[in-house]
Amino acid sequence: MPLTKAIKPLAIAILILGFLGFLDATYLTIEHYRNVVPPCSLTSGCEAVLTSEYNNLFSIPLSLFGAVYYLLILIITFDHLLAARLSLFIRAAKLTLIGFLMSLYLVSLQLFVLKSICIYCMFSAIISISLFILGSIVLARVKSYAAIQTAGTRS
Repeated sequence: MPLTKAIKPLAIAILILGFLGFLDATYLTIEHYRNVVPPCSLTSGCEAVLTSEYNNLFSIPLSLFGAVYYLLILIITFDHLLAARLSLFIRAAKLTLIGFLMSLYLVSLQLFVLKSICIYCMFSAIISISLFILGSIVLARVKSYAAIQTAGTRS
């Protein structure tokens, strides 16, 4: 089975998660620029998290960086599904490590520094962690496929 077919279900899952992450981050970005704190239905920490000093980097809301990250994942994955550009998709799989590490850092800030939980931020963290897991599986399959190809040429 060709590698692109073997990772197609993973690419579809990445596409769906990237879309959900993009919606979440875009919503938070829009609300930020509207000067509105989204309501928290499950927790009461959204305001503390979204108005904290940690919510911006160079006066840019972190949610905007998240929206760009998810959009990049979406575009690359969509491109891979349409044109089977594996090398670019491998880079996207590697990029999920950055989202994962950033999510760990931001969740740690929520739990240990701010002592508040933003449900939208946690949703994004779950998506980032899921993307990292799927990206790691993609990279493992690519490595395994390459090893099989190399072994086949040596025989």
